[in-house]
Amino acid sequence: MQLIRLWILTTAKRLNRSARYKHVKKNINEILNNPENPFKKYIDLVMMFFIITSVAILVYEVQHAVPEWMDAYDIYFVSSVFLVEYLLRLWVHTDLYKMVISASKRAHILEIEFSLRVPMIKAIKKTAKYMLTPAMIIDFLAILPAYRELRILRVFVLFRVFKLLRYTKSINQFVEVLQNKRFELLTLLFLLMFVMVTAGIAIYIFEEHLNPQINSLFDALYWALVTIATVGYGDISPVTHEGRVVSMIIIVTGIAMISFATSVIVSAFSEKLIQLKESRIIEQVNKSEEFLLICGYGQMTKMFMRQRESDDHDYVILEKDKDKYNQAIKDGYDAVKEDASRHDTLAKFNVEYSRITILCLLNSDIENIYISLNAKSVSHHIRVIARASNASMVQKFKRAGVDHVLLPNSVATMMMQTAIIEPHLYKAAHAILTGKDVAVFDEVRLYPEDALVGKRVKEISFKKMRLLLMAIEKAEDREFLFNPSSDTVLKSGDVLILMGYRIGLEYFKEFYHESVK
Repeated sequence: MQLIRLWILTTAKRLNRSARYKHVKKNINEILNNPENPFKKYIDLVMMFFIITSVAILVYEVQHAVPEWMDAYDIYFVSSVFLVEYLLRLWVHTDLYKMVISASKRAHILEIEFSLRVPMIKAIKKTAKYMLTPAMIIDFLAILPAYRELRILRVFVLFRVFKLLRYTKSINQFVEVLQNKRFELLTLLFLLMFVMVTAGIAIYIFEEHLNPQINSLFDALYWALVTIATVGYGDISPVTHEGRVVSMIIIVTGIAMISFATSVIVSAFSEKLIQLKESRIIEQVNKSEEFLLICGYGQMTKMFMRQRESDDHDYVILEKDKDKYNQAIKDGYDAVKEDASRHDTLAKFNVEYSRITILCLLNSDIENIYISLNAKSVSHHIRVIARASNASMVQKFKRAGVDHVLLPNSVATMMMQTAIIEPHLYKAAHAILTGKDVAVFDEVRLYPEDALVGKRVKEISFKKMRLLLMAIEKAEDREFLFNPSSDTVLKSGDVLILMGYRIGLEYFKEFYHESVK
């Protein structure tokens, strides 16, 4: 016994030190249980194929002789796959070696004799509790048809249909909706049972000797359930005045309960549909290499969205206020009802592989700063552009990690002064910024993989594309180089400010992206 205990402890310590063992176990757990894992959907499709073909074979053999290869496929192959999956789920659920090591440390600290009894009991209880969950019971019953010595076990093939709950996302979502409303539905179920039993006993007392169709309490309960459900088969009907009064009462009660159940389920699905729509928006935008997160749906956001209607870049509007969120949806924009200042909200987006720009356009400086801090805590690579109420807040925003600070009041004041004092300059600037005339401004940000990185300005044919390089914002110190020299070297993170014909800018971007490829 001492040797066995020593061997188990040694094995547990070896597994705890093994990075490979932990990596394999983690990967298998991810594939089996994590819906975000890229390989899980393929495993789910394969398992669904096995389930459907197994049930199809059961239906086929009712009136036909099953070929040997088909029988072997169902008995040995499919059942073996389900058995392996079942054992893997048990394996990844319980970490016995961790419990053994914990018990060993406890015995060493307290200077008591090490015993396997406590960790083994904990592991058995944890495993047994997991095995008795509905999903694991279904998995176990789905394996039983492999044992053909008991032919009755063949009917358990039908339990393989329930395994689809694990692999079909839409069915899981339906079950989740019902689980969210389980209190209301259980309350309704208990009310149904109470009314059914009460009505059944009443009709049994009133008509047991007078109605030849009611010969037992079970007949009365059956009639009560059929009547409450408003099915009305007509095989049993009351013949006394008292029985008909009971019928009228439970018919009205049944209609009320059905209406209540319908309203509960419809409201639950309405809430779920909104969540599914938002999840699809997030999934879609996460596939993009670059997208915008616009925080708040106020006046500035509305103006910005109207100006960029022709822009095909992906975006999502984050708005926690219900009325503003509904207005954004009504205006035809992709919006998610989330608080951008929450860490888990930004964690839903693909910050690792996508270039994200966050626009903090809320009216509150405090909220914009808090969102900026939250964004930078998620990833320093997130580019943050925030609105500030006045110039005195700029330094505070900079300390919060904001890359660019917008001062709409200052800009509006400056443009108004220009329009009054120098109307022709204002007209030209307005035409360029809005793109209403031929000449337009645009910017191009350089990334590490871009082909322009490392080149000098003179190596790029701006004149050939009818473009003017107005300035470069350097990545190192955010310094603006107006009319940069021809020897200026372009680096990752630099921003080129270009002016020229729209067709020239489009050609430059097209050539630029082709050169990157």
